[in-house]
Amino acid sequence: MPLYFAYGLNMDLAGMGKRCPRSKPLGLARLPRHRFIVTSDGYASVIRDPREEVHGVLWDCSLSDIRTLDKFEDIASGLYVKISQPVIVEGGAKRALVYVGRSGTVGRPKPGYIEAVIASAKDRGLPEAYIAAMNRFVTKPILDAKPLIQDVKELPPGPVAGVRPRALAPK
Repeated sequence: MPLYFAYGLNMDLAGMGKRCPRSKPLGLARLPRHRFIVTSDGYASVIRDPREEVHGVLWDCSLSDIRTLDKFEDIASGLYVKISQPVIVEGGAKRALVYVGRSGTVGRPKPGYIEAVIASAKDRGLPEAYIAAMNRFVTKPILDAKPLIQDVKELPPGPVAGVRPRALAPK
């Protein structure tokens, strides 16, 4: 069965249980070298950031539940795209599906959306510092319209726009 890394509303047991009844949570996981954002579409996503990590829940999903997730995440319209990334779990790394928003532009969350994501994060016991960072989208929705890495333009381009080549990343 495919593994799915949830960092937004799908961390919630009740919501995931209704949408994907055959799926089982395997525990907490981290997506390294990425940062949580709310996109200009108003929903959670992740973007590459070599200094950050995204916390969430790893799910063991049935294939029929993946089809349900594709509909929920509106893959058909292009709202999200599905990628495979390694996530860190207790005991090592596992490759999982991650839904990434079509926009990497930071925006304002839909009314009540980020509060629900934060409530799920608290219920799942994600780190307090991580939850505090998500709270900034409640009080300051256009948190970081500029990239956190201010000097990206001065570096040679990497394989992913806006990400420093590993040899040039700060230690």
